[in-house]
Amino acid sequence: MKQRIALRGDLLDLTADPGWQVDPGAAVRFRPDHWLLVDEHGRIHGACADDAGADAWLAPGGRRIDCRGQLVTPGFIDTHVHAPQVDVIASFGTELLEWLNTYTFPAERKYADPVQAERGSALFLDALLACGTTSALVFPTVHKVSAEALFGAAAQRGMRILAGKVLMNRHAPEGLLDDVDQSERDCVDLIERWHGRGRAGYAVTPRFAATSTPEQLAMAGRLCAAHPGVYLQTHVAENRAEVRWMAELFPEARSYLDIYVRHGLMNDRAVFAHGIWLDDTDRAVLREAGASIAFCPSSNMFIGSGLFDWRQAESQGVAVNVGSDVGGGTSLSMLRTLADGYKVLALQGQKLTAWKALHAATLGAAEQLKLADEIGSLRPGTLADLVVWDWAQGPVAQRRHEVARDLHERVFAWMTLGDERYVASTWVAGEERYRRPGPAASPLDRP
Repeated sequence: MKQRIALRGDLLDLTADPGWQVDPGAAVRFRPDHWLLVDEHGRIHGACADDAGADAWLAPGGRRIDCRGQLVTPGFIDTHVHAPQVDVIASFGTELLEWLNTYTFPAERKYADPVQAERGSALFLDALLACGTTSALVFPTVHKVSAEALFGAAAQRGMRILAGKVLMNRHAPEGLLDDVDQSERDCVDLIERWHGRGRAGYAVTPRFAATSTPEQLAMAGRLCAAHPGVYLQTHVAENRAEVRWMAELFPEARSYLDIYVRHGLMNDRAVFAHGIWLDDTDRAVLREAGASIAFCPSSNMFIGSGLFDWRQAESQGVAVNVGSDVGGGTSLSMLRTLADGYKVLALQGQKLTAWKALHAATLGAAEQLKLADEIGSLRPGTLADLVVWDWAQGPVAQRRHEVARDLHERVFAWMTLGDERYVASTWVAGEERYRRPGPAASPLDRP
């Protein structure tokens, strides 16, 4: 049995969508120098400002952790990331389709080896934790063993991971192709063994429409219908050349998104990565289905895909969350990803507040994934997936923090200047799963 914990720091989370204003009203909950109380089951009990309240909660035998002067937030939720693409992050000089053939597919072929799949999954999840990400919607590879390795490694760490064997039966090299019947058997077996087991959730995962035949897409739709609790993840309208290719492959479809609709792959548990080149009709379809778009700003800029218009999507009723999209994205750090999101919107004459960004990467994502009772906030009853951060590091960031005029300035500077080096410790269900190495590591227990 775990022991009770009282962790002291500056507690920050969101209680609702803050909108686009710097003044978020009651949507932002900031409790400076408070104790966060975690029970024996790794769930948040509440918070208090006084030592006596913390002592009463802990007695007898609990653990007191002093993080005074540091920021405590819910763990981040990455809604679009590729586990095997850590090996190709920061690769030079291609757009999407060439990127896949030159870098991605060769890296993913290695995951047919169970040893490589296990090692790669462990490295990937530990890297997420070191960046302050505690939950993610993940693409492994086409190999069943890659999904098994990812789920197994996540279970060892207690992490909330949603994933599924990638479906690809055409337009990919040998070693990365499956077939409809075998892929269906593999998916059913993985769903039966992993979905709902501990904190694992299954996501039906066609890579994108081009790499699955109509027969395989239809099979994926049948899986979603037969197992209504599973998720759906794929890519849509990321790159203009890709969109033109889809029109050639599926001339009967009204749009790229319509390909998925026609094959039963549109529901309120569907997350479509990118969505840059959608039209008003597409956005209406997403709104009516309750599906969401994973905005991947770092990847979109690095691969040169385009600028996603978040405010337009939201004004038309489409839910938007945020993904690092490593390895097209250049960091697993959601802080760096959110800072890139600000730049993408700024290029379109828009301003992304720190509150809107943090909501999308915490409570907003949790609500869209039907997991807000478990993750995304510091609300009592949720699991204690949380991160202890430095407010600033280095003379420039320290000075910016000192002269900030209000809370939004402080948090925006933290978001814009921060990265994984700001993470002191990461906790999953009340257990410390990452501690920054070195003499200035994570908070020390106090007697």
